[in-house]
Amino acid sequence: MFILPHRSPRDLPYVTDHTALLLVDMQRAWLDPSLDAHHRGPEADYFLTRAHQMVIPNQRKLLDAMRSAQQNVLHTVIESLTVDGRDRSLDHKLSNLNVPKGSPGAMIVEPLAALENEIVLPKTSSGVFNSTNIDYVLRNLQTRHLIIAGIVTDQCVDMAVRDAADRGYLVTLVEDACATHTEERHHACLNAIKGYCWITDTQTVIGRLQEMLP
Repeated sequence: MFILPHRSPRDLPYVTDHTALLLVDMQRAWLDPSLDAHHRGPEADYFLTRAHQMVIPNQRKLLDAMRSAQQNVLHTVIESLTVDGRDRSLDHKLSNLNVPKGSPGAMIVEPLAALENEIVLPKTSSGVFNSTNIDYVLRNLQTRHLIIAGIVTDQCVDMAVRDAADRGYLVTLVEDACATHTEERHHACLNAIKGYCWITDTQTVIGRLQEMLP
């Protein structure tokens, strides 16, 4: 089991106007049981309980702190560019995964809804860096520190962390603002990616962000 605190050379103070938050796939398709037939059984119960009782409230705190610090917030969701999903990755086609453009499943859950001037990037692959222009956007925003949280830990979040690290961002993973389908999978992923990021908790990140306030 992964145990905090996590010592990492990436544990560095955030820099004003060079710090951004990325929330991964916090959308109705995965968090509304009426929209996903996979929401059945013990794994689904664990995932939904953690997501709604811990992850969403903690992400809301992160959003409030980022907005108070006037730092950039980005959201990514799985959403095809077409209704029939013909633009999806081969993997998503083989997995029969299609969230049609403009569908209810593509909507970010209400507590985390993007504000008017926040960036929402629809993706058609697991990795946000593979099917969006996020790297271009982050560099235009002069981002150095990228704080990541979302679902699921060992799939889309994992890929965002690794890809961001490879592209030269200092990545923070907020452990208690992420979830996957079992506790074992969550902790196995943390142990696997701890060399790519600083892993910490919501309150620690908020404390760092508050240090940036004037």
